[in-house]
Amino acid sequence: MKRSDPEQNYRDRVARVVAAIVSDPTAARSLDEFAAIAHFSPFHFHRIYRGVTGETVAATVRRLRLARAAQLLAAGVETVTQVAIAVGYDSPQAFSRAFRDFAGMAPRAFQDQRGLAGLGFASPPPATDAGTARELAVEVITRAPQRVHALVHRGPASTIPHTWWRLMQIASGWPVRGCMGMATGDGDEGTESPDRGFVYHAAVALEGDPPQATEFVPIELAGGRYAQHTLTGPYTQINAAVSALYAAWLPQSGFEPDDRPVLEVYHSPFDTPPQDLRTDLLIPIRDLNPS
Repeated sequence: MKRSDPEQNYRDRVARVVAAIVSDPTAARSLDEFAAIAHFSPFHFHRIYRGVTGETVAATVRRLRLARAAQLLAAGVETVTQVAIAVGYDSPQAFSRAFRDFAGMAPRAFQDQRGLAGLGFASPPPATDAGTARELAVEVITRAPQRVHALVHRGPASTIPHTWWRLMQIASGWPVRGCMGMATGDGDEGTESPDRGFVYHAAVALEGDPPQATEFVPIELAGGRYAQHTLTGPYTQINAAVSALYAAWLPQSGFEPDDRPVLEVYHSPFDTPPQDLRTDLLIPIRDLNPS
């Protein structure tokens, strides 16, 4: 099936990043550098990459480094320690663990066999297809600028509920007109890539400004166009739904992410059953860059 032009645009731009990694998998590059190669917003690049390729940037880099290691081991010229250093590992032990997961055997055993038979180094298949995109109900909207007060989340994405609990404790003395989460980067990346740039704010819109002595950070949220999808269900489904929007809807939409945070706008009272929770998920968008 012939892909739409917008989707091919996304794939071509991500392909430039993969080609850069293939050309030198041991090079130390930041996500900002990869985003610049693809001409995508660094705020959203990691989610786009994972949506198009089906794996994280860190996974691609690791896989290609280990593929290079397999070639060096098969050549039989260098020791395991030399190969480990050559492909960017700080210790032979860490390299051996990673290579065993990759090849199913220890580097020494692989070197003794002098072969690459049975190892697949092809790129992974796309994570989604056009059918998934059609199942996502998305509306393009325009939001006005908004002033909110927020707490910066510190720690892994799994502890975000603790930041929300603290926020609501602090906000209990003021009338709250709305609650939203604000995210840049990819909170589903785990610990593979500390440079993924994940930043999350738990935010409230208040009647008036609280005293400056509070922990709140005032944020002027820029207005603009967003792709909005309304999720009905537990908050634990939010990240999967956002990932689906990046992987399936966005590449075919004719838009690309703008340099603003992804928003999670909450509409349900605290006593709402999980299956009935309603959350608007908003990806900031702009017209697709033809480059």
